[in-house]
Amino acid sequence: MTIGLRREKLEEMARGNGLSDAYTATLARLEGQKGNKAAVGLKVLKWVLYSERPLRAEELCHALAVEMGSQDLNPKNIPVLRTLLSSCLGLATVEASSSTIRLVHFTLQEHLLSSPTLFPSPHSTIAGVCLTYLNFGCIRDLQPDDFPEPPPTMSLLEYASFYWGKHARMGMTKGVKILALKLLDRFDDHLSAQLLFRHYYDQRPSEQYRRTFPLGQYRFSALHAVSFFGIVEIVATLLEGKGCDVNATARAQGSALTWAAREGHEEVVKMLLEQEGVNPDQADKGHCQTPLSWAAMNGHGGVVKSLLEQKEVNPDRADKDGRTPISWAAGSGHDGVVKILLEQVEVNPGQPDTVYGRRLLSWAAEGGHGGAVKLLLERVEVNPDHADRYGQTPISSAASRGHEGVVKMLLEREEVNPDQPDIYGGTPLSRAAEMGHEGVVEMLLERVEVNPDRPDTMYSRTPISHAAMRGHARIVKLLLEQKEVNPDRADKEGRTPISWAAERGHEGIVKVLLEQEEVNPDRPDTMYSRTPIWWAAARRHEGIVKMLLEREDVDPNRADTKFGETPILWAAARGHEGVVKILLERKANTDQADTDYGRTLLSLATQRRNSGLIFPDEWV
Repeated sequence: MTIGLRREKLEEMARGNGLSDAYTATLARLEGQKGNKAAVGLKVLKWVLYSERPLRAEELCHALAVEMGSQDLNPKNIPVLRTLLSSCLGLATVEASSSTIRLVHFTLQEHLLSSPTLFPSPHSTIAGVCLTYLNFGCIRDLQPDDFPEPPPTMSLLEYASFYWGKHARMGMTKGVKILALKLLDRFDDHLSAQLLFRHYYDQRPSEQYRRTFPLGQYRFSALHAVSFFGIVEIVATLLEGKGCDVNATARAQGSALTWAAREGHEEVVKMLLEQEGVNPDQADKGHCQTPLSWAAMNGHGGVVKSLLEQKEVNPDRADKDGRTPISWAAGSGHDGVVKILLEQVEVNPGQPDTVYGRRLLSWAAEGGHGGAVKLLLERVEVNPDHADRYGQTPISSAASRGHEGVVKMLLEREEVNPDQPDIYGGTPLSRAAEMGHEGVVEMLLERVEVNPDRPDTMYSRTPISHAAMRGHARIVKLLLEQKEVNPDRADKEGRTPISWAAERGHEGIVKVLLEQEEVNPDRPDTMYSRTPIWWAAARRHEGIVKMLLEREDVDPNRADTKFGETPILWAAARGHEGVVKILLERKANTDQADTDYGRTLLSLATQRRNSGLIFPDEWV
């Protein structure tokens, strides 16, 4: 009843205490609203709570406008967002950045889910709305070839196309099944068949074999769609129908079995395998991967076992790139599937692929999958030091990605050369130093076989040069502790570690390198005779310019050979005021002209002023 007590209560609730009581009281008030506000409020909460992704405001409005049993959308039934939110009494809100509807706090989701009777059969309700929407006449009349994207006036079309099957699988009822079969009756010509297929690939930008699919060329058929979603009841109904071709690939880049296997729907896979004439080893058109290959790639052990029971299935069949099911399983880190496949006598764990020349161990090591690496190292057919087409060995792949456990495992094998260079001359140490993997660098430096100063053959850069360029200060220090390391060794361009660090603005590394007696802080490169201070001035790294100017052996007036510009001319021409000021304080030569245009600082000032650019008076 007082301000102090209210503030105390609010602070308590902010810490999560008492929120459940507050939610319970608010829900009671919500359900007690007059008219249909209570029903609307609960519908909003149900959709927000159980949708597969956050809904945009217009999607939610269209969803609540759908009348079950209606044949078309009535625009007059689309509610106003403000009305929906007010019916929720503040329990739902709009996320400003994305215009999506969300619950007011994450603890509300926990509270609502703890009351299972609050929203009976939520997924069947949402599935029914999605399927009713997709069966509307205005939706069915849309021609797939005319719409690269869902029309903006059909706000729920995208969500309904992508997720009706997931909701139907989790909430199958007789009504949902009738609506689904109605949609699937003409599914080949429905826009949602195309949208669903393209959505699958849009959600997987990093997939090994992603393709750009021409509009209208690829889409799911009815059997493909329900196999993809894993809806057992409807798959069974479609298979009982006449003319159902279980091996058809049509425009779906694979059979129904392929899609069920890649999604891990074991019951659907078993059902399809029981069909007369089914080809369990049929490769898809795009990647030449079999159902077994897809199941292994995605780690679906149960599906893998079911497929291996089929005598027609070749467990070692390679795809277009020469990768076998076990190769995909090893590269994806699915140890259980790797173990299952290794038990097959036909599987050759030492077989390289045809594109990269990489073997299973290399793929597993690259991904840092220690379990798969351990399994493979136990096999006599596996060479732990085999190099691929680019000269990369498993330890090199693991080191470049910082997989310490795998590197340690490989270093325990006598056959492994920890200093083996690839075709570019990069060693495991060089790759680890470049990528900033300190733990791997430390492990490799403990090995006497490893040369800590070995340059690559592409640029003649040593590990310390790579580390200095990338700004890995700790690794630079580790390498400087090695007596074999030359901290002033130049690469093919004549660039030293301090030159790279100065250009990239790594002050800490420049400072450490300046403490080394061997380092020449004014050494020019061999391409354009640019010194570390020239690079620091050109890239506007004021702290490094100051640091270098404190050295008596650094010449602030040394010009490059490409334009004949000194650090101060280069900085001035590009408006680096702070750098120019520092150089002026150190008495840089303002009368020295470049060799390209013969410009001094004064003539450069005049030129810039005539073109309307600011050029401070103190510069001249």
